Amino acid sequence: MASTKLNKVEKSWIMYDVGNSALVLLATALIPIYFNHLVQTADPSAQGGALVAWSYGETIASLIIALLMPVLGSIADMQGMKKKFIVGTVATGVVATVGMGLPTAPMVFLVVYVVSSVMLNSSIVFYDALLVDATTDERMDEVSSQGYAWGYIGSVVPFIVCLAIVLLRPFGMGLQPAMMCAFTITAAWWVIFTIPLLKNVEQRHYKPREPHAVSKAIRGIGGTLRKIWADKTIRYYMIAYFFYIDGVHTIIKLATSYGSNLGIDSTQLLLALLATQFVAFPSAIVYGKLASKVGTRRMLLVGILGYTLITVYAAFHLWGAVDFWILAIAVGLFQGGIQALSRSEFGKLCPKEHANEYFGFFDIFGKYAAVMGTFIVGFMTQATGNPNLGVFSVVILFVIGFAVMLKVPDRREDAA
Repeated sequence: MASTKLNKVEKSWIMYDVGNSALVLLATALIPIYFNHLVQTADPSAQGGALVAWSYGETIASLIIALLMPVLGSIADMQGMKKKFIVGTVATGVVATVGMGLPTAPMVFLVVYVVSSVMLNSSIVFYDALLVDATTDERMDEVSSQGYAWGYIGSVVPFIVCLAIVLLRPFGMGLQPAMMCAFTITAAWWVIFTIPLLKNVEQRHYKPREPHAVSKAIRGIGGTLRKIWADKTIRYYMIAYFFYIDGVHTIIKLATSYGSNLGIDSTQLLLALLATQFVAFPSAIVYGKLASKVGTRRMLLVGILGYTLITVYAAFHLWGAVDFWILAIAVGLFQGGIQALSRSEFGKLCPKEHANEYFGFFDIFGKYAAVMGTFIVGFMTQATGNPNLGVFSVVILFVIGFAVMLKVPDRREDAA
């Protein structure tokens, strides 16, 4: 049996998850609140204006990533290019993150945030694709799970420091200087934990460099899609992933809003969010170890089933803060595992020399799936007048994902 001890390269790859997750958590919990403050300060009569602007900003960021990643991913697959793209996106993202702390108008802040978000999420695509270079197929589940696990717990450390500064305002500082400190700490954390990746992980799988790379990459997008569709295993996997990750992201996106509508205190919601991070840390590691014993596909099916039960609980048993805490802990048990194994399984299925190109489409499937889920919830809630039935409608996504995943061959059984 191969050693389960992580080597230097694997640890260095995992460290980047620790670095980027700090900004992910800040963007989820604190940055939207600060943007709302900026809008209300600039125009107290702008009721709902912050939410509309923020929604458009997130949509624009997602569209930019969707347009860029298939092309940039194809170029990044060339020899020696993966880490160059990581350097470029991280450097630009760090500057933009610090820039959000400067005193500015709300819409300028939003533009800078969009730049930061695009760079962060683009770097994660290149980082995900570097997994195939950092470890072997046999160890990919565990290494990917360790990345998500340490990312969850690592993001909490700078976030708690930033939250303390923003809430306590030491030395008599105002909100804007406090947020400047928060953005600077988060940016520094991102840089520090990027260094091991750049120093120790080398691109081992690549395609040769060629002239006119950009034009060829654009023309090659259709060809890549045809290759994905022609491969029966990847085709079924991507379809299953689209549906079940849609449900996962919908639960993540709507949980806090759903809890707020039920009258749960914002402090309780924030503490429950932190609890999810702490529970997800050991759970993701355990998920990776179990996958190596019983198979990745089987653990993905367990995760989909777990999220189905979570959705039913959220729809019909979420009545107060205690129930929300139970929901948060349950999400933590499955969230890191299902995301980590989805990443590692795709890394094992895709051609190694085209990993960035394939992960570009993988990332798009993951990000745009949630659009359908949130629409279904909204439509069903409006049509029935019952938010519980709206939330319950998410179950259909997990049912479809589960059914299609059953069509994906079990690689352990095939190898036996």
